[in-house]
Amino acid sequence: MSIRESDGGACAVGGRIQHLKARAVLVDMEEGVVNEILQGPLREMFDSTQLLTDVSGSGNNWAVGHMTYGSAYREQIVDKLRKAAEHCDCLQCFFIIHSMGGGTGSGLGTKVLSLLEEEFPEVCRIVSSIYPSAEDDVVTSPYNSVLAMRELTEHADCVLPVENQSLVDIVNKIKQMSHAGRPGSVIRRDSTLISGQGGLSGAEKPFDAMNNIVANLLLNITSSARFDGSLNMDLNEIAMNLVPFPRLHYLVPSLTPLYTLADVSVPTRRLDQMFSDSFSKDHQLIRADPKRGLYLACALMVRGNVHVSDLRRNIERMKPSLPFVSWNQEGWKTGLCSVPPVGHSHSLLALANNTCVMSTFMELRERFTKLYRKKAHLHHYLHVEGMEQSMFSEAVGSLSSLIEEYYLLDATKGRLVPDAPRLRIAR
Repeated sequence: MSIRESDGGACAVGGRIQHLKARAVLVDMEEGVVNEILQGPLREMFDSTQLLTDVSGSGNNWAVGHMTYGSAYREQIVDKLRKAAEHCDCLQCFFIIHSMGGGTGSGLGTKVLSLLEEEFPEVCRIVSSIYPSAEDDVVTSPYNSVLAMRELTEHADCVLPVENQSLVDIVNKIKQMSHAGRPGSVIRRDSTLISGQGGLSGAEKPFDAMNNIVANLLLNITSSARFDGSLNMDLNEIAMNLVPFPRLHYLVPSLTPLYTLADVSVPTRRLDQMFSDSFSKDHQLIRADPKRGLYLACALMVRGNVHVSDLRRNIERMKPSLPFVSWNQEGWKTGLCSVPPVGHSHSLLALANNTCVMSTFMELRERFTKLYRKKAHLHHYLHVEGMEQSMFSEAVGSLSSLIEEYYLLDATKGRLVPDAPRLRIAR
């Protein structure tokens, strides 16, 4: 859900967060993470009546999250969503942030997505989905991810896929750059802007830096809704301009500069270098090479003292090296926000609808097939009321169809064709 308040340093006053209330609903079928938030430095940002927890969790089982908890908490979730929406002056979009590997994130997360479509069919739904790595410790994560993928393909307007392994690689890269940067920081080391216990005096939690990267993605994508700029981009314009076919709505995010709030001493990149970085696989939040894929469309969302002429010049400079579909050579959407991120002079978020994303989906399908071929762990799912084995074959069939649609477009790369192969345009 769109949050219109500032993300700058003015929110920290006297060690306390003031005036800000996140228009958010936090749902988890375990209490631990939500309780940490309620005891942490950001506790005053969240309305305690908008939190929903259970005690037992979903046991890494999509069916438990989607079927069992989805049915049990349906009315409570819808009620909290409506209350949050009523507090919005101009409701543009819902953001859903969830993981794909576990039971609650994949199952209940996609149930919430379908509820949003039922209750608010005209409001855009943008999903940030965290995909597990191949070395994930949840054995059933391929099942959960593929079952969730079918829901994302059918019910989301845009999906921003983020891979856990990419976040790990980026955090390691940031640490290397930070050590090579200048000492000192414009943010106090004890600032409540840093997650954890209000600063860096204690040990940093393992996932703090990874969560910061995803937070930076959301801060950049919502910047035009919260700050002035010479070329603002509404959130609902993202799907309108970047999704030529409704199922092909997976947008590869890329960030530059790479930083977390704990590592703001990372050296600032030159403007032209920043544009080059945004099309590099090292700055993407999934492990794929965009220059080996085919661009259907691309959005550039810039923050800081950057002019329209800078945007145009860099787009023209990069065009020869970026393969676009023949029928959308001018498929660029741009946004300029005058307020840069804290501690930086400018930043850039690129959202690319690129066929390179199919490599991530093919890897996920391969991991699913290894388990499903042996029918391993299926009984855990089939014991859940409402779950049928046909749902597995339908889910992997939906994923295979999605991969095929990307492949047909990718096959047109390097040759001019009057029309791309006809794709299904109805949900």
